[in-house]
Amino acid sequence: MIFRVLFFVFVLVPVMIVVIPLQALINALKLPFWNVLPRLFHRIGCLFLGLRVEVIGQPATGRATLLVANHISWTDIVAVGSVADVTFVAKREVGDWPFVGMMARLQKTIFVDRTRRSDAGRTAQEMGTHMADGNAVLLFAEGQSDIGTHVLPFRSALVGAAQHAMIEAGANDVLIQPLTIAHTRLQGLPVSRNERSLIAWIKSKSVKQNIREILGGPVKEVTVAFGTPIPLGENDNRKQVTKQAEDQVRTMLVALNRGHKLPARAA
Repeated sequence: MIFRVLFFVFVLVPVMIVVIPLQALINALKLPFWNVLPRLFHRIGCLFLGLRVEVIGQPATGRATLLVANHISWTDIVAVGSVADVTFVAKREVGDWPFVGMMARLQKTIFVDRTRRSDAGRTAQEMGTHMADGNAVLLFAEGQSDIGTHVLPFRSALVGAAQHAMIEAGANDVLIQPLTIAHTRLQGLPVSRNERSLIAWIKSKSVKQNIREILGGPVKEVTVAFGTPIPLGENDNRKQVTKQAEDQVRTMLVALNRGHKLPARAA
């Protein structure tokens, strides 16, 4: 814990003092390398939080891509952001959080109001525009975080909305790429079911409690596994494609939790 306090004071704070205004300037000027500083910041964040990230497979490139992932903890954002250039989709409330909302906007996070069904169209349009510019968007498709032992059903509404938004932007199709996030080890040892509650952000915990457990806990090994991309065209069934992606994520999560190795290109 003392190491993390010192790291925060002498490394993380000075980095933020430099990175925050610089990233704001890059975004304001709409420079193409806007994603460089966020990835650097996330990598430093992994050191601070004690996250060791293993990558399996690779993100799709060259086409509009929507990554759909399971969700365990807010640390998932730091882990994925350290290894892939992505824009996250987050609930509207995140944008109102002090400091967190500002940092999310610097990474061009797209906010969705889940209490208003009509907001899906606006969110999808932002996702489509962002992907049309050659950027990848990541959607935590379960709609909430879970303890990490299983995968909740993926919601297909935003997937379908993004499908239409991309077609309106002139693309023939959009790639839906499954992404699995698995917390596999604590201090080098396999994570037990009880220990998963020390990582996951579940409804019974306050934000302060979860942050305290993450910062006070041991080194955490996280696997980020990119699955096989699935094309989603104008006439394809978005519910079927979303279910295929969900099944891929579930298969990979079960294998990783059991300590099984996945191929370099996860399938």
